Amino acid sequence: MRLGKNLLAVSIGVTIVAAACGSSSKSGGATSTSAAGTTTAAVTTTAAPGTTAVGATTTTTIPKRGDADLVIWADDTRAPVLKPIADAFGAKEGIKVVVQQVAFDQIRSQLSIVGPTGEGPDVIVGAHDWLGELVTSGAIQPVDIGNPALYQKVAVQGFTYSGKVYGLPYAVENIALIRNTDLVPNALATWEEVEKAALDLKAAGKVDLPIAVQQGPADPYHNEPLFTGAGGYIFKQNADGTYDAKDLGIDSAGGLNAATMFAKWAKEGLISSDVTYDIMIDKFGSGKAPFAITGPWATSDKTKGFKAKGIKYSVDPFPTLAGKQAQPFVGVQGFMVSNFTKKAALAKTFVTDYLGTEATQLALYKVGGRPPALLSALAKVSDDIDVTGFGKAGANGQPLPAIPQMSAVWDAFKNAYTLVLTGKGDPQQAFKDAAAAIRTKIAG
Repeated sequence: MRLGKNLLAVSIGVTIVAAACGSSSKSGGATSTSAAGTTTAAVTTTAAPGTTAVGATTTTTIPKRGDADLVIWADDTRAPVLKPIADAFGAKEGIKVVVQQVAFDQIRSQLSIVGPTGEGPDVIVGAHDWLGELVTSGAIQPVDIGNPALYQKVAVQGFTYSGKVYGLPYAVENIALIRNTDLVPNALATWEEVEKAALDLKAAGKVDLPIAVQQGPADPYHNEPLFTGAGGYIFKQNADGTYDAKDLGIDSAGGLNAATMFAKWAKEGLISSDVTYDIMIDKFGSGKAPFAITGPWATSDKTKGFKAKGIKYSVDPFPTLAGKQAQPFVGVQGFMVSNFTKKAALAKTFVTDYLGTEATQLALYKVGGRPPALLSALAKVSDDIDVTGFGKAGANGQPLPAIPQMSAVWDAFKNAYTLVLTGKGDPQQAFKDAAAAIRTKIAG
């Protein structure tokens, strides 16, 4: 999460190389188990920006369906929560429901590969930015979530593609401005005030780093709030929430202004290309940085997070920049129904009636620490200052574009930021070159 792995596009090629036989199932009508035989696949991945493995080949074991009537794929965090819920549904319907554990970063690709063989799942848990791939390839189908007003607006927007809802959202995730309340007691209304306070503290020798924001050496995901606050945008968002892939805003007037601003911030030392995730945690967690730009993973991490370090902090929405609202990317987690399922009605009933409940969303919140998408569940955890703070920051954000063209953005944009933050060349030209490269890649 902290590297934006679930939010950045990953190009994956999968080849089925073998099938292992055998079965392992429990008796009874409602059974939630982890495997009934497996399929082994060799998976070659091209890593997203911020990760280390590029072109690495790994072996993935995918469970077989066995005699299950309904199969749900979930990762190791969510699977234990979903198993008793699946048991209850299976008992009520008199069917066998199985929750199979599959690595989160394999669910999307394996659905498209294994689904057509009849061995895939009926329901998956995943991220909204998978829609660009899964909808266009015909791997998932629309889901009726009932009254959209019961959910956070941005959560429903995230799972809406071409005017249709393709998933039931259960959690949202975004970054916010984290403030050391000992160093800066009160929330600041503008980015200009944040900038001044941070640089003044650095000049006074009270901190080492004005703003602790993950780069290493550049990170478009964490830079997005300031990029949008300076007037930039990646793809134009229409009134209905869809994106116009032909309208790229990296080299727009606002985008070029953002390039100039990032060059200024780097030159004055406000933002540094040398700051990795670990440095961000260390500097803010030790009181050597008055502000951090990060997500809930950095506050709730049990071994390295800010809570464990005992630092006093507040989670604030991003302030305006030159009067314009800064917008972080918002990621949405939810449940999708496979288009390969032979039990579509049962799958949709399970998703809407059992996963769209307050109890389920609260249970998932307890293991994930992310603000629930269901408003009634969100209200129940309002005493959690982290959830409240990140929720307010996300309310000003926009879903990470789920369109396929987004995969063409990351590498070129990261390269442009690297040039700008390290002071190499003209910052506006770097953004212009990035935009040209992105358009070429989309066209190709």
